[in-house]
Amino acid sequence: MTERESMWPWLLRLWRHLWQSERAAWHAVPDNMAKGLTARVRASERRHAGQVMVCIEGALPLSYAWRAGRQTPLSAVMRQRAMAWFGRLRVWDTEHNNGVLIYLLLAERRIEIVADRGLMRHTSEAHWQAVLQALRHPLQQGDFESGLTQALEAVSALLVAHFPLTDSRPNELPDLIVRA
Repeated sequence: MTERESMWPWLLRLWRHLWQSERAAWHAVPDNMAKGLTARVRASERRHAGQVMVCIEGALPLSYAWRAGRQTPLSAVMRQRAMAWFGRLRVWDTEHNNGVLIYLLLAERRIEIVADRGLMRHTSEAHWQAVLQALRHPLQQGDFESGLTQALEAVSALLVAHFPLTDSRPNELPDLIVRA
């Protein structure tokens, strides 16, 4: 394969991210779906002591999209972006370090899950990869509600197992679906 041929996938990816509407997340996850997902997050958090946030982004910013696939594998760039949202949304700022961010990138129809160190002590990278693999099909088909619901269920099961709710505690993070 020539260098020119190897550039086409990268150029198509770059174009996809540049072309994606700023309102894509609002179209993919309309208000009624966001309300349903928010209710699922609240129901989940009534069963464990962890905190869960969901972030849906239409496309990567140009600086990330430029690196994706050309200089850095897409999976690594997505992880970096999810970590940036993890920090921006202060998911790391929980008393027991048991916050989890579910990040969906619409332009790629891929998901990333970032768990804080408290939960990572109890799980393996292989487990998270298996969860992400199971979510690929509904997301590739554009069934975002099903994919996000499955992600919430998988995260909730881990949090219930490792951080069961022992008493009433304040909600440390807002229960909302971030659409960017």
